Amino acid sequence: MNGNTPYAGSPGVTQAGHRANTDVPELSAEQKESLRTSVASIAARTRDFLPDEYVVGSQVSNDGNGPQAQVAVQPPVGHPVSAGFQPDAEDFDGDDLVAHEETEVARGLAASAALQVKQAMGDDITPTAR
Repeated sequence: MNGNTPYAGSPGVTQAGHRANTDVPELSAEQKESLRTSVASIAARTRDFLPDEYVVGSQVSNDGNGPQAQVAVQPPVGHPVSAGFQPDAEDFDGDDLVAHEETEVARGLAASAALQVKQAMGDDITPTAR
């Protein structure tokens, strides 16, 4: 039964209860800073597209699967929306993160957050203009 669990490890490759470190990307300090800068830029651009009632946050973390970046938006009503990615070593040109169309990601997040508000409000609101 132990062989059926994800904690059993691969025979001859990984000990039981341990992960193989070969598939977890390691980033240099400069690459981590480039990732933080890119995520902060996406969050700032998303804030520019939305009114102040929307809360925009970002996070860069490093867990057992490697570095992960996420930007999330909490609209005034409706469900939160987020965008995230897990960069690999191929996503970097030296120490700089290759452009991930930060403006397009920010625009998509803002549009998704606005759609959440529209869906939460429904058709019960009288339009202010025709």
